[in-house]
Amino acid sequence: MSHRRIPKRTAVLAGAGAVAVAVAAVLLPHANASQAGPGSGSGDGPVTPRKLSAASAAELARQLGPRLGESAYGGAYYDAEKQRLVVNVAGDDSKAKDQVTRSGAVVRSVRNSSAALRSATATLSRGASVPGTAWAVDPRTNQILVTADRTVTGERWNTLESTVGSLGEGVARIQKSAGEFKPFLEGGDAIFGGGSRCSLGFNVTTQDGRPGFLTAGHCAVATDQWSETPDGAPVGTVQTGVFPGDGDFALVTYDDPGTDAPSAVDLGGGRDLPILRAADAAVGQEVFRMGSTTGLHGGQVVGLNATVNYPEGTVTGLIQTTVCAEPGDSGGALFTRDGTAVGLTSGGSGDCTSGGETFFQPVTTALDAVGAEIG
Repeated sequence: MSHRRIPKRTAVLAGAGAVAVAVAAVLLPHANASQAGPGSGSGDGPVTPRKLSAASAAELARQLGPRLGESAYGGAYYDAEKQRLVVNVAGDDSKAKDQVTRSGAVVRSVRNSSAALRSATATLSRGASVPGTAWAVDPRTNQILVTADRTVTGERWNTLESTVGSLGEGVARIQKSAGEFKPFLEGGDAIFGGGSRCSLGFNVTTQDGRPGFLTAGHCAVATDQWSETPDGAPVGTVQTGVFPGDGDFALVTYDDPGTDAPSAVDLGGGRDLPILRAADAAVGQEVFRMGSTTGLHGGQVVGLNATVNYPEGTVTGLIQTTVCAEPGDSGGALFTRDGTAVGLTSGGSGDCTSGGETFFQPVTTALDAVGAEIG
């Protein structure tokens, strides 16, 4: 598949031919969800659920979690079809349920609280952190979804299975992946450094006003300098990067402080999507990814705060999705149709032929860590 290179002063990702054009037609024009006020009922009458965008739902969930407390809160997810936030409440806490209802969200009674699920993930980290495994809380099932790639066999599989079993009934479940968990880094096309290829994520402005961009942290491990062409002159220098550990992200600043770095993603076919803001992801949210290898693809967020045990080490705090990706897509942008930056491509187990799991670094966490902002 051919790739169109973008000059330094454009600095947005290249499209991927007819596939990108077709998906771009779906993305544009933007579709905005209606935003009813809290409790769209009137007066003291019954409070009806609010219609929310995915970004607004994620923000409401972020606020409700601490208010309800870990013993009552059991996670939340976005019902995209009804445009509503569904909030899990553990046990029979009438006060917590009333609080959720008054916020305009939908109450769902569940068994496992956030405290119980957090304790279970800690047990997994202690007992099952073997390469080829990953786990994330799935609020739609109120369980931890544990994924094992094709390398997890023999003693590794026995360790994983026994650890999951020790958590008790209904706390976690295991699924097998046909692929192998790995960062999507490859020698080839797009942004180049140290014989490797990655994808530019989002252009940003640093604290001192310099233009730069975010990409994957495992790309920054490969080299400190990146160019537009293989063996070309460097155009950007890595300032900071994290991988493995608490994330997979890096900040690269343009060597020319006069670089025009627009806040946009190239969707292919001459169409750009302006990136207006950054926001947290919500389970159930529709998202799109742009990468230098496979172009534009869409899918859904299925898990948050995911832990992935790559061969290079463990990475925590990621977003788990059904969006496909392949080597060379690392660092590429994950975003929504309304121009919200959500994540940076980290790695996964599949490809864009057979599918598989793909994990992303949350953009909000990366921006906070490097002290930069979108635009």
